[in-house]
Amino acid sequence: MRVCFIEDTGLRGGTQIWVSEAMREFRAQGADVTLLTSEDGWNAEDARSTDVDLVTYGYLAVTRQDAEARRIWTHALESADVAVCTVHPPREGFHCSVFAARCIDDAGLSTVLVPKSGTIVPEYERRYYKPDPDIRYHVAAITGFTRDYMVDDYEIPADHVELIYQGTDVVRYTPSEARAETARARYPLREGAGPVIGCLGSFEERKGQVLLLDAIERVRKELPEVLLLLVGDGPDEEKLKQVVADKGLERNVSFVPFTSEPEVIFELLDLLVLASTHKEGLPNVLLESMAMEVPVVSTRLAGTPEVVHDGETGLLVEPGDVGQLADALVRLGSDPELRQTMATAGRTLMTERFDKRRQFQEFLQFFQRIAKTAPRP
Repeated sequence: MRVCFIEDTGLRGGTQIWVSEAMREFRAQGADVTLLTSEDGWNAEDARSTDVDLVTYGYLAVTRQDAEARRIWTHALESADVAVCTVHPPREGFHCSVFAARCIDDAGLSTVLVPKSGTIVPEYERRYYKPDPDIRYHVAAITGFTRDYMVDDYEIPADHVELIYQGTDVVRYTPSEARAETARARYPLREGAGPVIGCLGSFEERKGQVLLLDAIERVRKELPEVLLLLVGDGPDEEKLKQVVADKGLERNVSFVPFTSEPEVIFELLDLLVLASTHKEGLPNVLLESMAMEVPVVSTRLAGTPEVVHDGETGLLVEPGDVGQLADALVRLGSDPELRQTMATAGRTLMTERFDKRRQFQEFLQFFQRIAKTAPRP
């Protein structure tokens, strides 16, 4: 089995980490793996420490879609049975899955193109998922919400859309007293802090951290010792620090740098919050938190209700509603018994339905199946 991953971004986030882990798992299962990605991106840097076949291009240069760009992409695609392309925003008239489809078509390749997306962006065009050229393709959706959108709104034939949830590493994300001791030593918290709320992710507008800070301003009136840990990095970091200062929240908000060991952070938390306002699929941080027996408060977006069962494994609020968000944080933050009940239910859901190893196997079996049976043009 020969799989090519196309990751057209320089970012480091949940999707890029999934690609990294998938490549390693597929290699361990004996598949040949190629990564086609921007030469300066995080995935390229990560892949250099593996034995995958790395093919890179200039992030800006590829937008010209010239002969050199076509040569590089065709070289990476021609040996692949399946090419998995994460669907990212278009730029300068260029779109990764559209360009990949053109290269496959022009070279007459039998490669099956698999546009993959868990995030619905209404402005995205149908051709990002269903190629205009008459090539072999199949869409991979990681939430039921996404699958239904592809079929109902983009009118992609249902037999060309596969639902496979992205899971989490339930072995890695298991509570550990030894790790908890490490967490307390590595990230000392102020005395008396609690409840401790975590928000892990990129600091950017769509993640809703400014709204979250508005909510925390309200929460501290009910829970004066509340402590929010904002964990990560991103373009809005300085803006968020200024908001904290303007609101006088220094005692209730701490910034923690990005970490490749989020499981250590989870050991400190009473609950996790995801305040995103748009453009989410099925965030890895929710799965990781629930596996770690940390209950969650999340906005109701895309696939989040498929894991955050409101009132059972966590609480759901409407995106952008600061009042609802604050109320949910107070409710869960002030009720240890409710937190424990939801923590247990969340862990059970992860072990029974969202084990990453099982889902990597499903992806690989899916790729093997469509490489043999996907309709030919």
